[in-house]
Amino acid sequence: MANGGGSRGRTGGPRRTGGGKPPSPARARAKTPKRDRPEPPPREEPRDFVLGAVPGATPGKWIGLWRERMPHVTLVLREIAVADQRTVLDHVDAALVRLPIDAPDDLHVIPLYDEQPVVVMSADADLTAGDEIELADLAGEVVIVPADDVLGIQVPDAVSPTFAAPVDTAEAIATVAAGVGVVIVPMSLARAHRRRDVEYRVLSDGPESPVALVWLRDRTTPDVEAFVGIVRGRTARSSR
Repeated sequence: MANGGGSRGRTGGPRRTGGGKPPSPARARAKTPKRDRPEPPPREEPRDFVLGAVPGATPGKWIGLWRERMPHVTLVLREIAVADQRTVLDHVDAALVRLPIDAPDDLHVIPLYDEQPVVVMSADADLTAGDEIELADLAGEVVIVPADDVLGIQVPDAVSPTFAAPVDTAEAIATVAAGVGVVIVPMSLARAHRRRDVEYRVLSDGPESPVALVWLRDRTTPDVEAFVGIVRGRTARSSR
């Protein structure tokens, strides 16, 4: 008997009329156009970033961030003398210096912080009685000024030493530890040369010592800009 429901295959099911098997999933994927993948960034060549720093400057937190963000660039820290900080800029990428500095028009200067001056004295000196010291309290005291002095403070009625000026702050502090005179330095230097036989007190009316990040204007590189961003507190994703 004829079946009006259409032709059937041998198994009784409807016969396929589509011209062959449906495409496999693999073939379907192959026909899907591939999206353009972004080119990987160019490989960074290893190099150095040389940062100068005067005694007492504390770039440790910035160095740590630099190592995280710029692993392909080795930060080389070079200690520089305040007396040489201007000429050394020709040989470093950037530097932490004490202001003022010669020829500021040729430099980019970013002030960072101001350091308090302190008076360093023997641990058994009478001046240790107070929490702070004023310039007037130093009248009659032997005030030692080392050759690397960065403050240039003139103390009224102070007594000049009868011996040659110490060559540096470390030698000056060793001298006051023996009970001879006092020396005035930025607080970071007093901490750097801390000894059990000396103490220091803040000089409340003394001039502060500004510390700044500087570099030559004509040597502004992407590495310098990266370090400036770290110093200014920018995140790794921040634009320059």
